[in-house]
Amino acid sequence: MLARRPLRARLALITSAAVALVALGVLAAAYVVIRYELVRQLDLQLKQQAGIIAQQSHDVRSGVLYDQCAYLAAPACAQVVPADPAAPGQRGLALPVTGATRRVAAGTLGAHYSDITHHGHPMRMLTAPIPGEKGRALQVAARSDTVDQGVRQAGGYLAAVGGVGVLLAAGLGYLASRTSLRPVTRIAATAERIAATRDPAHRIELPPYEACRQDEITRLATSFNTMLGELEEAVAAQRRLVADASHELRTPLTALRTNAELLARADRLTAAQRDRAAGALGRQLREVTGMVNDLIELARDEEPQPLVEQVRLDLLTERCVAEARGHWPGTPFTADVTEATVTEATVPGVPARLARLLSNLLDNAAKFSPTGAMVEARLARAEGGLDLTVRDHGPGIAAEDLPYVFDRFYRSRQARALPGSGLGLAMARQIARAHGAELTAERAETGGARFRLRFPLREAGG
Repeated sequence: MLARRPLRARLALITSAAVALVALGVLAAAYVVIRYELVRQLDLQLKQQAGIIAQQSHDVRSGVLYDQCAYLAAPACAQVVPADPAAPGQRGLALPVTGATRRVAAGTLGAHYSDITHHGHPMRMLTAPIPGEKGRALQVAARSDTVDQGVRQAGGYLAAVGGVGVLLAAGLGYLASRTSLRPVTRIAATAERIAATRDPAHRIELPPYEACRQDEITRLATSFNTMLGELEEAVAAQRRLVADASHELRTPLTALRTNAELLARADRLTAAQRDRAAGALGRQLREVTGMVNDLIELARDEEPQPLVEQVRLDLLTERCVAEARGHWPGTPFTADVTEATVTEATVPGVPARLARLLSNLLDNAAKFSPTGAMVEARLARAEGGLDLTVRDHGPGIAAEDLPYVFDRFYRSRQARALPGSGLGLAMARQIARAHGAELTAERAETGGARFRLRFPLREAGG
């Protein structure tokens, strides 16, 4: 049944039970201590009385000394008992005599206390040998009504205090659980709202007096808000990607449909018109295919670990530059990887993905370079790592475009007249982040744009 109750009720119940058990344990210990002290005080009183009577009763052989057991005054009852049951003077004894009493008188048993009932009154009795004499024992008894009454009163008071303590523990436990679990309740309510509305814009509201705490519950609520922020940003990015992709695909798909419809009436076209339409259709298909492939690549957040290996950046740069020369025959490319400190320097990564990153940067530089303008790739050591830079001598990046060059589908005014989908630089940055590198863009000092790719340095074999 406890497992079916809400967490708040379970926590309040467990907390209250723990506090109540501790309180009851303390009260029980206090009761035992009080009872022990009251009985001990009565025992000390009987011991003192026995000492006084023993000093005053040397001429009494045996028999009753005091027989006032019905009164609370002390000493109430006292008698001397011989070790021999047949000795004279033992008629009318006020206190019970047992075998233990005879052994005390004979010296074979030490003094001891016992609880008795005499004429309906509870009494405490001390049986002790008489100092300096052998064969006789002294019995002293006093009513223990006051002790029993004090013990009962103490028990009643402690029981009342215990009851109040249990109720107080229950109330404080409920208050503590309610206060401590309030952020958890808000988390559950927020999660239910998000599940019902599918809107991650909701947040857990934390009052200032709760937000300043550093306990685990508050940290959980703060982390949950952070997670919701990341989720909202991811959903917004996904929606932007879908909207941008839809917008970018609309134009080539429309052109594809137009050319397809045109080719469907090929009997009305001349051979030259058919060739132009077929060529345009092929180019548009390649453009759409490339854009879809780029979107698939962008959908991946990390590189496949089984394909990661140590990649030499100098060899990779030379190979990518050589491929770029074939793709852009009108643009000269240079690769400066001869610096001694970077030769054979390696980074962990997927070679094909790093080649795609560098090829995107080289293609972007060639696209914006005037005919005959050089594109420079350079690998050099920098503070804390290796810098791979790609620079062109084109118009450069406008200040208003610089913060957005790596956004998906973003195209500056200069790029809108050029072929491309606006995904190449976004893909390059994603590949760089997946490899623990940092890709930045800047305006070159003497004109043109420079893209800087910084890798943490790892020497070959390290």
